[in-house]
Amino acid sequence: MSPLLDALSEHRAVIAIGLVVLLLIGFVRERMPPSVTAAAGAALFLAFGLTPVDQAMGVFSNEAPIAIAALFILSGALVRTGALEAVASRTLALSKTRPRLAIGLLFGGTFLASAFMNNTPVVIVTIPIATALAASLGASRKRFLIPLSYIVILGGTCTLIGTSTNLLVDGVLRARGLEGFGVFEMTGVGLIAAAAGMATLGVLGRWLLPGGHDGDTVAEEPSAILSELRVREGAKVVGSPLAGLRALAPRGVNLVAAYRGSERLDQMPGAVLQAKDRLIIRATEAELLTLLASPDFETGLAIRTPSTAPLETVTLTLAANDPAVGGPLRSAPFASRLPVRILGAARHRHLAGPDMANLILKAGDQLWVQATANTVRILRESPTLIVSGPPTQFAFRRERVALAAIVMIGVVALAAFGVMPISALALIGAALILYLRCVDAQEAWRSIDMDVLVLIFAMLIIGRGLEASGSVALIVDALTPWLADRSPFFLLLGVYALTSFLTELVTNNAVAVIMTPLVIGLAAALGIEPHPLVLAVMFAASASFATPVGYQTNTLVYSAGGYRFSDFLKVGVPMNLTVGIATCGAIAAFYRF
Repeated sequence: MSPLLDALSEHRAVIAIGLVVLLLIGFVRERMPPSVTAAAGAALFLAFGLTPVDQAMGVFSNEAPIAIAALFILSGALVRTGALEAVASRTLALSKTRPRLAIGLLFGGTFLASAFMNNTPVVIVTIPIATALAASLGASRKRFLIPLSYIVILGGTCTLIGTSTNLLVDGVLRARGLEGFGVFEMTGVGLIAAAAGMATLGVLGRWLLPGGHDGDTVAEEPSAILSELRVREGAKVVGSPLAGLRALAPRGVNLVAAYRGSERLDQMPGAVLQAKDRLIIRATEAELLTLLASPDFETGLAIRTPSTAPLETVTLTLAANDPAVGGPLRSAPFASRLPVRILGAARHRHLAGPDMANLILKAGDQLWVQATANTVRILRESPTLIVSGPPTQFAFRRERVALAAIVMIGVVALAAFGVMPISALALIGAALILYLRCVDAQEAWRSIDMDVLVLIFAMLIIGRGLEASGSVALIVDALTPWLADRSPFFLLLGVYALTSFLTELVTNNAVAVIMTPLVIGLAAALGIEPHPLVLAVMFAASASFATPVGYQTNTLVYSAGGYRFSDFLKVGVPMNLTVGIATCGAIAAFYRF
């Protein structure tokens, strides 16, 4: 063996620790995405022989990433079928008459949803609702969005499936032959931590949360696409009152006007729909595509009707020199020349109008267009039209919302009763969701956050390397004499504080994988039950309040609310302290060790 290899062999533990320090620095500097940094770290552990190849390949049999991927699909189905949108629509409607009750429902609903769903779509859907509620109360949205993120974080800690971090820590625990956690085993601790966090927000929030005016940074109107619906002959909505039309109920659809010939229907009390009535609406992209699939309406404007061949939906952006600019949409040269259906139109930071046909086009206007593949190719060749697509959103499948909810409830209930491991149940649930067509294969794939999975697998390889190289044993041996006589609460607090500090700097899943084997080894050396310490890691790795980069939901509201970094520090540090102390106290009470 060469001297270099001898040196590497003798100092494997120190080298592994050094690589982890470099990895953490890489996470903090953010020169590359966390998944890329983690993958590079895993490659170095393999290259230096710190993680044996067989153990590296063994991480792909870990249950946690499989469960996380399947739960991404289940959460995606709830979003795709409009379950979240339905709740959001009702909350927004209530905000107009009882805004304070709507606030309670918003925060209570997000807390409950985040305990069972991927937290990111929960926050994305509820940000516009929180913004609208703030406006209805004459308050800044800055006083609502940070609490929204914090409540989602607290809700996610209450069940095993609430966050990917919980499942990951549980997977590391099971991979070492130890008993895992039940779905609701941490719920008691989570509720106590949540109560402490909400009390902190309630007492200190009025002084620590930023206020002021939102100014020009308010999020753009979510229902900004102008479109037109024409009632078909024999449609089910014929004879229905215009005022109670369910198609216009979602929060992403706003009725601008309704016409029968030249008469305004929406100004006639008790008006009912007839065939050929026109409804002028503004809608989100997802709602526009949902209405496009409706058999009751013909959506958009067609000067020349497209053929019956399969149609594509794309977005056109008008260049300043396009001949359509300055004229009405009904006279747009490309629409007169080519068989296209114009589904909708939008204008940046302004509401297009008054209706589709008479909309005077401007440079930069976006048009949602449906046409055959050959027509789309011709549009792409135009030097004055910028073609993009397909749409980034999908039409809702609202007729399958009950099926998606039943599958999700079934997975949670069966896991709670211990019928099967959560990974197996989540896989079965994902297969059912696909079979029942709540989502299709493409949508299911898109709902999986591959960056998260890459990061998890890479960090599992690094975690195996820390153990195989002796790094975990080295750290445990150094800490054991100092911690041997400490109280259980002090141990929990120390583990929680270290994990929480690292989580504020780097991605929480990476911290969880590094800390979990460490505390398992520490518990073995001290002769105590490992589960309380592992639970402290689980909570601390998710309960990140002090920075906008510690947790993804913080990052989402950071940009949406126009916050400063210091805004999170002011309220987040007290949250970290109170939630941390409450969590450690609850763990010590529930797990007398």
